[in-house]
Amino acid sequence: MYLRRFSVTDFRSWPEAELELDPGVTVLVGSNGVGKTNLVEGIGYLATLGSHRVSSDAPLIRRGAEQAVVRGEVHHHGRKLGVELEINNGKQNRARVNRSPVSRPRDILGILRSVLFAPEDLALVRGDPSERRRFLDELLVARFPRYAGVRADYDKVLRQRSALLKSAKPALRGARGRSRAPVAVDPELPDDLATLEVWDGHLARTGAALLAGRRELVVALAPYAREAFAAIAPSSDPIGLDYRSSLGTAGVAELPSSTGDLEALLLDRLTEVRSQEVERGVCLVGPHRDELDLALGEGPAKGYASHGESWAFALALRLASYRLLHADDVEPVLVLDDVFAELDSARRRALAGLVADAEQVLVTAAVAEDVPTELDGVRFTVGDRTVSRDGEVPA
Repeated sequence: MYLRRFSVTDFRSWPEAELELDPGVTVLVGSNGVGKTNLVEGIGYLATLGSHRVSSDAPLIRRGAEQAVVRGEVHHHGRKLGVELEINNGKQNRARVNRSPVSRPRDILGILRSVLFAPEDLALVRGDPSERRRFLDELLVARFPRYAGVRADYDKVLRQRSALLKSAKPALRGARGRSRAPVAVDPELPDDLATLEVWDGHLARTGAALLAGRRELVVALAPYAREAFAAIAPSSDPIGLDYRSSLGTAGVAELPSSTGDLEALLLDRLTEVRSQEVERGVCLVGPHRDELDLALGEGPAKGYASHGESWAFALALRLASYRLLHADDVEPVLVLDDVFAELDSARRRALAGLVADAEQVLVTAAVAEDVPTELDGVRFTVGDRTVSRDGEVPA
């Protein structure tokens, strides 16, 4: 898979920009602040419908514009597909494939697949559990685009159930005023709380589907991550990946592989914590409370890994993602956004050696000398609202 053409209109700092790309290595060189990352962010958005830098779409639209547009021509196994996304301010986004509208933007997922390395990846190791859950879910969707619908369904159910629990808190306080005993769900609580069991079923069903996908993903990803880390940081202790569920199981090995079994476990666990949930007004069980545990040697990576080891771990997770997709007969576009400036010379060479044979690699750098010679390729110079292939007149 490779991206042949890519263009943006009113995306971030760019009124317009267009790149004609080839398979192999392409390097975008330019000073900090000229918009290199904005371009590769657009490529990532075309692949995932999300940004690695912000959680909402509004900052992606150039100031003063009503919408941003990103377009790409994707070549895969002899097929050529044009894909276009309109990012609208205050309205629903729209997507087209070969100039024909599709019913939902997520219908384009899987046309372009990419794995992006960026400085923000350090949060995969040092950040909150939500960063690691997002990493898992984005990779899950990259492998199997149908999980975009599974995740959307789960998020919708979670919002509805959480709102129901929150609405019960005032009535619960009144019930506590009449009795000091623990209060469980009963007919004296609001009528809409009687529907909690219905929402329990919805949460267990959608949560089990998402949890089953994550479980299989962690099992498949772990050996690739260990291998990649050993290549990047051979003198460090080995790493490990495990999945800690709110079901109370001790790691991924104890999680059933059957979606039906997971659904039953989720229902049982929701029943166990129901009084706590009503009292606190929050949903305490489900994939939104789970954690991807990262280990370095015998201890957790977070807090124990050095800065260099944390970087190596984050890179190993991205490399493992690439290798896993490659094993699925999908050769994703690799994007390395300003990562070499963060690495010492040994790790630069190790990373370059691991990705140099990919079908397409896009690299950004402020200083051309930061890019290892193993990744010599076509070079573009990026300036203030200009991008040109070396040897051409800037557009």
